Amino acid sequence: MKPYYWESDHGNFGDDLNLWLWDFLLPGFRDVHSDVLLVGVGTVLNRELLPDTGRKLVLGSGFGYGALPDMSDRDLWDIRCVRGPSTAQKVGVDERLGIIDPAVMVADMPEFRHLSKTHKKSYVPHWESAIAGVWSEVCATVGINYIDPRGEAKDVISAIARSELIIAESMHGAILADAFRVPWVAVSTSRNINSFKWNDWAGTLGVTYRPRHVPISSRAEAIMKGSRFWGVEFEAPQPPVAEPAARAPASDGEVLVRQPDTRKGGLRLAAKQVLAVRSALALWQASRTEPQLSTDRALAERKERFLSVLDGVRRDYF
Repeated sequence: MKPYYWESDHGNFGDDLNLWLWDFLLPGFRDVHSDVLLVGVGTVLNRELLPDTGRKLVLGSGFGYGALPDMSDRDLWDIRCVRGPSTAQKVGVDERLGIIDPAVMVADMPEFRHLSKTHKKSYVPHWESAIAGVWSEVCATVGINYIDPRGEAKDVISAIARSELIIAESMHGAILADAFRVPWVAVSTSRNINSFKWNDWAGTLGVTYRPRHVPISSRAEAIMKGSRFWGVEFEAPQPPVAEPAARAPASDGEVLVRQPDTRKGGLRLAAKQVLAVRSALALWQASRTEPQLSTDRALAERKERFLSVLDGVRRDYF
């Protein structure tokens, strides 16, 4: 089998973990049925993404963008489970097959167990926000650790597990936090965030997607998303403009907004920090709200059901 995943030009840990997660869950899967595509973690049940021909084994994938492929030929589509009940309904399979996002199984990998806590509060933006926003500076301003979702997947996941609280615009930021039993708060910076896929996952664990609004952090981010920034509406998204990715050490201070340090960043950095004051304030407020966490029982039950699906795959394919 060959694992399929959506590969961002900029990197996105929630998709990139497909590169190694399935070797842990289904050891030896690459050596059997070379004609089968394993369609796993990600919102990839999309006509534009998946090849028309060939056999597919669907394990926990989700719908959320574009149009579904024609999945009516069960000789070509072996749908063992999908991400949640909303995807199951869209695909036309029993809602009981909407089990869980397989990314939760990362927490069972030995290398991620018993990690010590090193961050009080961390923020994981959506990868689009990370490209054009100034979120590392925003986080440094209010004493929150910044986790770049474009980083190497295992490093990103370790940082999530090492946090005591996760603020997540990235859905997989929340999924991994919940899997590691780290309380989380959902936020959203624009209407670009896909609530369908969030609710699809949330419906499997009895949690609720109710994101707090955090204003966009930069003009470049507003241009990319076609959103408003300081009263100016940007309707036609342009190619993303990357912002500096330097990270500053974070603390868990109670100061709302720290004065820009022009000695380190110069006038340009100071100007960006001033313009991002509303973003910093909203992010700080989000970090102080009541977080969510699914119950141990709900998570364990869903993981058990997913493991049962894997047992069936081993029986039928190995």
